Amino acid sequence: MDPLTKLTRIWLTRSIRPFIFKNEFDQKLPYINCDNLGLYVHIPFCKDICDFCPYCKVRYSKKLCDMYIDSLVKEIHLVGKRHNAKKTATSLYFGGGTPALAAGRLREIIGALKEHFIITQGIGVELHPDDAVPHVLKILKDAGVTKISIGIQSFGRKFQSVLGRKHINIATLKHALSEVPFETVSMDFIFALPNQTDGDLKEDIDTAFQNGANHVAIYPFIDFTFTPSTIHAMPKKEKRALLDSITAHCIKKGYTRTSIWTFSNDANARYSSMTRDNFLGFGCSATTLLKDQFKINTFSVKEYCQRISGDKLPTSLTIRFSLRQRMLYYLFWTAYSTKIDARDFEKFFGIPLKKAYGVELGLAKLLGLIVEDDGIYTMTPKGVFYYHHYENFHTLAYIDKMWKIMRKEAFPKEIRL
Repeated sequence: MDPLTKLTRIWLTRSIRPFIFKNEFDQKLPYINCDNLGLYVHIPFCKDICDFCPYCKVRYSKKLCDMYIDSLVKEIHLVGKRHNAKKTATSLYFGGGTPALAAGRLREIIGALKEHFIITQGIGVELHPDDAVPHVLKILKDAGVTKISIGIQSFGRKFQSVLGRKHINIATLKHALSEVPFETVSMDFIFALPNQTDGDLKEDIDTAFQNGANHVAIYPFIDFTFTPSTIHAMPKKEKRALLDSITAHCIKKGYTRTSIWTFSNDANARYSSMTRDNFLGFGCSATTLLKDQFKINTFSVKEYCQRISGDKLPTSLTIRFSLRQRMLYYLFWTAYSTKIDARDFEKFFGIPLKKAYGVELGLAKLLGLIVEDDGIYTMTPKGVFYYHHYENFHTLAYIDKMWKIMRKEAFPKEIRL
């Protein structure tokens, strides 16, 4: 583990205790009293496997996909039937993989979830550009989907080649999005690719907004150790200059920053499955975050289906948080929105934010990373960059190590991070 990441964890959790994930779980998940609860469903199938993608995915076959969806619906009922009353959920997001490969069964999955949850802020689905066509979009909309996120990665041919992606016909994409409109149309891009310039990214962003998007996400390229990708990440100095330049461009254009990585040209356009106080995850590799625990499902489709067939949850690993560990997790992901409200922190933990992290907040203000106004702490552009920078360390120190193990072992005994 990178020493900086380890020292930061020790300092912020006030403990030398590592994050310990064990092969255990509660068959009855205690989510009924959780506020601001989100839902996430993972569909792990892809027609082609991208070298750079770290997420849990397998090559698509209809037979395997149908078997998986049958198990997924059963998992939803295993969790939902534990409580008699319907639970309010802020939102539902489908990720992957390529969820549109199961488009014909999304209505069934959504229907199962609605037997147990009241979804108040819409339903989002990630799409491969190949699936952003009228007949697929209509199936999704008829199923109740209100938001879509299209993994463009880049409109530029030179980067499409680097990423192993096909050329995108922009006129065809624009026509499809105008024919079947959604509340939010987000387009995802990767930044910090080798030799990528601010002009490349500005063109991508402007092209997105001119051709049907009302929201864009600009994710940093991270060189995961377990992927076969040969792409190398951009050096820190160049990366910061690039991020600062595209941020200034978006602000000058009048786009609203909605999170660390996202901008919109519509105040109502939002797309994020991460910024929830608590969430339930269904499917392979899906994670669940509750007040005192975090769990992650097995990455194996076969083992997932076998667990569900035995009426057992497919949990692979669980961490039982200490209070400080949970605070750190809360702050890290709440900061994704670029703002932390001290009142929300105190409501969640029963402890004032300044009492818990007054020294750290003071230091962050002194270093020019945040500003404070009436208990709301907002990141400066410098703070946003260092969030990006630290998130890279966090990902390689924790997520990379965990996913590398879980891709090989369906149910590891224990992982210490």
